[in-house]
Amino acid sequence: MAFLALSIAAGAMLALPLSVREVIDQGFFEEHAKSINQHFLVLLGLVIIIAIFSATRFYLVMWLGERIVADIRTAVYRHIIRMDPTFFEVTRTGEVLSRLTTDTTLVQAVVGAGISIALRSSFMLIGSLVMLMVTSPHLTGLILVIIPFVILPLIFFGRKVRVLSRLNQDCTAKSSAIAGETLNAIQMVQSFTLEEFHSTQFARSVETTFVTAKRRLLARALLTAFAVFIVFSAVIVVVWIGAQFVITGSMTNGELGQFLIYAIVVATSTAALSEVWGDIQRALGAMERLLELLNSQSQINAPKCPLLFPERCTEKIQFKNVKFSYPSRPGHDALSNFSLEVESGETVALVGPSGAGKSTVFQLLLRFYDPQSGTIKIGDVDISKVDPKHLRKNIGIVPQETVLFAADVLENIRYGNPMASDDEIRNAAVAAVADEFVNGLPDEYHSFLGERGVRLSGGQQQRIAISRAMLKNAPILLLDEATSSLDAESEQRVQEALEHLMKNRTTIVIAHRLATILKADRIVVMEQGQIVAIGSHHELLNQDGLYARLAELQFSNKLFPKAP
Repeated sequence: MAFLALSIAAGAMLALPLSVREVIDQGFFEEHAKSINQHFLVLLGLVIIIAIFSATRFYLVMWLGERIVADIRTAVYRHIIRMDPTFFEVTRTGEVLSRLTTDTTLVQAVVGAGISIALRSSFMLIGSLVMLMVTSPHLTGLILVIIPFVILPLIFFGRKVRVLSRLNQDCTAKSSAIAGETLNAIQMVQSFTLEEFHSTQFARSVETTFVTAKRRLLARALLTAFAVFIVFSAVIVVVWIGAQFVITGSMTNGELGQFLIYAIVVATSTAALSEVWGDIQRALGAMERLLELLNSQSQINAPKCPLLFPERCTEKIQFKNVKFSYPSRPGHDALSNFSLEVESGETVALVGPSGAGKSTVFQLLLRFYDPQSGTIKIGDVDISKVDPKHLRKNIGIVPQETVLFAADVLENIRYGNPMASDDEIRNAAVAAVADEFVNGLPDEYHSFLGERGVRLSGGQQQRIAISRAMLKNAPILLLDEATSSLDAESEQRVQEALEHLMKNRTTIVIAHRLATILKADRIVVMEQGQIVAIGSHHELLNQDGLYARLAELQFSNKLFPKAP
């Protein structure tokens, strides 16, 4: 439809000089008044057609541009949000956000207004060249000789603009990444009085962006200047030659006027195309960055024929000879020859010093990474043969660092089950001992929590996370220091709620505070990615190993004496 509207508008525009020629050639005499009036009515009609179909073309092409950019943004976000953690280890969040916003805005400028101008100018350029040929083949030949002198610099400077635009966008993304990191940690920045340091760092990055922008703008300016000079100089020379033809009588005044209008259209269309060409090259630089994201591949993918777990997925969890090192640390084993079986309905606690590999067990079970060797099974099903989404739907987790979103309490808890009703959410909050403080908020469950839940204390945030896990009601439960931020009274009540939650579930608990895991069926002691001991609290105390040393640091032997 846009192409049709463009064709009609361009055709009407190209017909204007024909009427102008007739008016000039007939002269402004009384005996020609009637025909002159008719010609001006034709001109008015053409202008109406141009106005209507130009507006239609503009709306349709701009609509198309907006639609394309919306699809690109959606596709990039949909792709990125499914990438594995390895991708985010090497790609800063600010960089991704810059590509989603700044780069797509550049593309939007081209596929919308840019394409509209380019299509119109291309039509007018080609149509005017054809009409110039009809009007005067000799003069048109002179113009065609000059065209290569316009195109070659366009290509040269266009490539230069594209490279510089890519560099400019990279610098802009770096600035966005710096701003994003510091603003997300604003209290830390201010606590260490690093405002001036980060301001200087950001200013230096912005200045680098400005320098690259200057180089890009200089290339664009040279491109525009050269194109305008060559084209309009050529028009002046050709029209001067045409004037000589009129003097000698080989061309009428009307034909020269017609030729002049078409020549001006050629000049302005070429100048417009040179401008758009610069914008296109800049957008191509941005599009390259977007395509890099779209072409990046996650290392964690669903198999072609994924298996399914039995309903409620209550079978045992098996780690067998698992060896794993993080991609960022290939020479360091986070887990080495790790083998563990967690029976259905059993509660197993993982303890050990920082860096022992406890969190890595969770990362692998959730299949954020795949081990370099060994297998992880739930029942008899290897989790690598299961769709990650199906796997994770069967696992509830309470992380040590709670992540809350800029929404109200209801929506933050609903994250555990998007289909849950408000009553189900409130019941989950009551079970997690979150209902008490939520009812004390200004708007209760409709209270806005702020970005990253800054309006709540650490303990309150953790109870929201526990509410999510209760709402999800998954058969496998992972608790990563789930009560670490609670006061003693709330911890006792939440522990009771967690014990209720853990019934008929297979639960793995990471704990640094050993008092929280005394009732675990088994305690697995880890060190340097390996299991060094397994047993109950009293069994491990009697072994005088790592667990006993950790317990000695936390407990008084009078309160927890060794078993006889």
